[in-house]
Amino acid sequence: MKKLLSLLILSVFLVSSCSDGERGPEGPQGPPGEPGINIVGQTFEFEDIDFDYNAEDNLHTYLLNIPEDIEVIESDAILVYRLEVAPTDDGGSVETWSLIPQNFFLDQGTMQYVYNHTAVDVQLLIDGNFDLSTLSDDFTQDQVFRFVVVPSDFIAEAGIDANNFQAVMNALNLEEQDIQQVRSIN
Repeated sequence: MKKLLSLLILSVFLVSSCSDGERGPEGPQGPPGEPGINIVGQTFEFEDIDFDYNAEDNLHTYLLNIPEDIEVIESDAILVYRLEVAPTDDGGSVETWSLIPQNFFLDQGTMQYVYNHTAVDVQLLIDGNFDLSTLSDDFTQDQVFRFVVVPSDFIAEAGIDANNFQAVMNALNLEEQDIQQVRSIN
């Protein structure tokens, strides 16, 4: 019993002797960390896009100028997403954004939305392996596209799934109100 009592007194003494005394000297500074990713994400949206049919090339095309207040340099990447409205189980609908190129397998054949861009414009194209003059207006009229401008090395460094519009927006720290709405001028 004496040993137990002595052990208990010693434990109380050790615990009570720990106090907030003077702080010791600071240790050496650690090595510098990896540089962070410094990006400025920009996004804009074009509504009411009506493609023009080019019979010579069998393509539907639309050329749009990037808004002047959106800064794009030659090495930047531009991701393009097309709006699709999908039905929900409760009879409503939800907006979904699909990264293009985007393929559709129709009775007539296969068609695809594709694009190319420079630092000042984006050309949207509908290409296919059948006579595209017969393509439904559902694919060519009143289309809505969103464009996300990102530095070309950002996506690879950050490991972002560019197919997921929301993942790109989150990585760029952008919100819905950051999207510049632009109406198409035909």
